[in-house]
Amino acid sequence: MRKFLTIGLLCLTAVLLLTACGSNSKEDVVKKTSKKWTAAKGYEVKAVMEIKTTGEAKKYDVDVWHTKPEFYRVSVSEEGQDTSQMIIRNEEGVFVVTPSLKKTYKFQSDWPKQNSQGYLLNALADDLAADKTAEMKETKNAYIFKAKTRNNHSKILPTQQVYINKKTLLPSKVIVLNEANEEQIRITFKKISLGVAKKASDYAVEDFTKSNDNKAETEDAKTDVTSTEETDKEASSGENTNGNTTDDKTTSENTSEEKATEESSSDEHSQSTNGTTSSEESNANTSEETIATSGNTTEEATDSSQNLEDTADNGDFETYYPVLKWDNVKLKDEDSLQMDNGTRKFLSFEGDKSFTIIQEKVTKAEQLYIPVFSPGDPADLGFTIGAITDHSITWDTNGVSFFIASNDLSKEELIEVASSMVNGEVK
Repeated sequence: MRKFLTIGLLCLTAVLLLTACGSNSKEDVVKKTSKKWTAAKGYEVKAVMEIKTTGEAKKYDVDVWHTKPEFYRVSVSEEGQDTSQMIIRNEEGVFVVTPSLKKTYKFQSDWPKQNSQGYLLNALADDLAADKTAEMKETKNAYIFKAKTRNNHSKILPTQQVYINKKTLLPSKVIVLNEANEEQIRITFKKISLGVAKKASDYAVEDFTKSNDNKAETEDAKTDVTSTEETDKEASSGENTNGNTTDDKTTSENTSEEKATEESSSDEHSQSTNGTTSSEESNANTSEETIATSGNTTEEATDSSQNLEDTADNGDFETYYPVLKWDNVKLKDEDSLQMDNGTRKFLSFEGDKSFTIIQEKVTKAEQLYIPVFSPGDPADLGFTIGAITDHSITWDTNGVSFFIASNDLSKEELIEVASSMVNGEVK
């Protein structure tokens, strides 16, 4: 009897040891990543965001600063265009700055508390912690979460896949899916620097409303990318398998196993990922210096900038229409009105949901960046940042200013219409 008892105790001990040495649970990973992503005094992120919501994929460079408790600067610029837009949160409030138009809008808003985005590490950590039903899969090199989104796109883009590198415990990419589990947004992290805390004065709006040349000089002079003790300590611990000198300073590119997992997941969602995988492999070989300078010195950027100026000068532009799969909603009237500064176009939709879209050429401000108060909250549409209220949304893109008004649409539906706008033909 004693012999059987001894054997039983040994077996139980072995099981406990195996359990202790086994894989981390979902809760353990969430706890560890949340602590790592939010404990630092601040961070910087460089990422590439690919948006496919209108069918035609477009890429944007995203540059993020965050310093605790509530200082943010997010800069978004489309690849191949010499234009950018920034959203800044400082002691005075929330500002949206568009340097090419010399415009600055000020909001009384709690952004980004109720509008998480995949490129904000602290918001991403909150997303994972808030979703108790989130699923986690584990591969050799990554933890892959499927969790709910928590932003003003959440009804049309309800879920996200978050890929976390096992070695660094930092995100390598985020894929946002629509209701049909189709990929709509992909964020690929190129560099993450933890512990980069800037001064409050570094977030002064005035520093980002100068000419592009002066702004670049100011940012170069003020930016200190030296990581804190934590990053330096990890840097001294050794190189990662891709030859990077730190774990936290640079995220590892997707491993072959991650790609295989993603392809399998994409098959389940009936997606085609061949072109995207190729793009990732290309991006993996692109240096940070190349990323930092791409799109600023090419002929395409010059042509795009010139086209924007031409559009703003002559007021002529091609009408944009929403791509919507809504039943019992149709375009009833289309009209235009000649204004002093160009043509103003009107589209009226009626049915179960009625709304009006107004389009006109962008008006470049005469004076430099005098902040204009804007009602509502910033609306991050991915490709640009607009302003949203309970019954309207407004934004500028491609040299055109848009305004949508409706008593029938929710905020989520206003954003859905805005995100679906394409030019050239009635959809």
